[in-house]
Amino acid sequence: MTTLGEVCARSRERAYAHPLASDALLSAGVLLCMIVGSFADHGGPDGPVFGSRAPTSLGVVLMVLSAAVLVFRRRAPTAVLLGTAGLTLLGLIMVHPPAPAVLTAVIALYTVGAHTDRPTTWRVGLGTMTVLTAVAMVVSSAPWYAQENLAIFAWAGMASTAGDAVRSRRAFVDAIRERAERAERTRDEEARRRVAEERLRIARDLHDVVAHHIALVNVQAGVASHVMDRRPDQAKEALAHVREASRSALNELRATVGLLRQSGDPAAPTEPAPGLAHLDGLLDTFRNAGLPVEFLVGGPGPRRELPAAVDLAAYRIIQEALTNVRKHAGTGAKAEVSVVRIGSTVEVTVLDHGGDSGTGDPRAPASPAPAPDSGGHGLIGMRERVTALGGTLTAAPRYGGGFRTQAILPVDGRTDDRAAHGENR
Repeated sequence: MTTLGEVCARSRERAYAHPLASDALLSAGVLLCMIVGSFADHGGPDGPVFGSRAPTSLGVVLMVLSAAVLVFRRRAPTAVLLGTAGLTLLGLIMVHPPAPAVLTAVIALYTVGAHTDRPTTWRVGLGTMTVLTAVAMVVSSAPWYAQENLAIFAWAGMASTAGDAVRSRRAFVDAIRERAERAERTRDEEARRRVAEERLRIARDLHDVVAHHIALVNVQAGVASHVMDRRPDQAKEALAHVREASRSALNELRATVGLLRQSGDPAAPTEPAPGLAHLDGLLDTFRNAGLPVEFLVGGPGPRRELPAAVDLAAYRIIQEALTNVRKHAGTGAKAEVSVVRIGSTVEVTVLDHGGDSGTGDPRAPASPAPAPDSGGHGLIGMRERVTALGGTLTAAPRYGGGFRTQAILPVDGRTDDRAAHGENR
């Protein structure tokens, strides 16, 4: 069932959609009220008396003209006010008894208040009230303090006040609507930014996991294929390493992809994010793949005191750097990993000494790890991680062969909160 509020809302929408038609209906209603009022004598002892007087032809013309001018009140509020006020003054001066054309001036004054600023409303309203009331008091046959003279002043003042109140309310509603739209746009932009950051973080994690474990699987599979016929026991050991590396890759992929689940999806078990506490297992996987790795640790317990985001970043940097060594260095390459706590920073360094490049000559230049501009995503991902934490990363060939990767990560007060939040879900 349609309520009264819904009917009013629909009527208001139609009026806003067709302002000229709605103003024409208003003018017709005002004209009807003025003509009916012109038949009433307000001086009766018990109130208005109908039938004791009739409008003059000039009064009817003035009422029709003032109602016709009122049709354009929203297109030219000030001009309509001047027109209706002028016709009202003519009616007060030239028509006796005066025609009630002041009603159109009151409506025009309301329109000026609703469509202009407050200073203009009060200046125009005060001037209109003063002029109309003064002329009515001068030309009226009744005493200057008669009710119909003071009514002009009261109606004009109420019209100005009502118009100003409507304008203020519209401005307030528009300000609230604009603020809500701006907040919505800001919220959408923030959501898009967070989605982009999350996608970048997940892409980095996926790259680190896949690059590390697939490289190990590739190496162990090559070893198994090479010694399958001559040393089956060593081939079985290599295949066992392949199975372990693939299982670790699947577990980490499951944990990473689990972040993409919706909030209502069934919960899947995930492992804690890797960190330096798991570094021994990471180094063992490279040692099992044939890459000798030495580990040095310094400072007051860097494994236990690092923030979670820094801990994960250090682990991933070591993982990616050793993967690059295994993929790009020579067959005789060796690596050194060091994690040193210095004041409010932790330094993570990965060195490789190169190898014989497969030439058989130990003095041959080593095959270096990829340069920072080689087009791979490993160094890019490491640099993004370090930059997000406010640290610095250097990765360059070493003098005399090999490659050096060093990251300096802040520990106290400089870690980016967003990075910490994103990496510890």
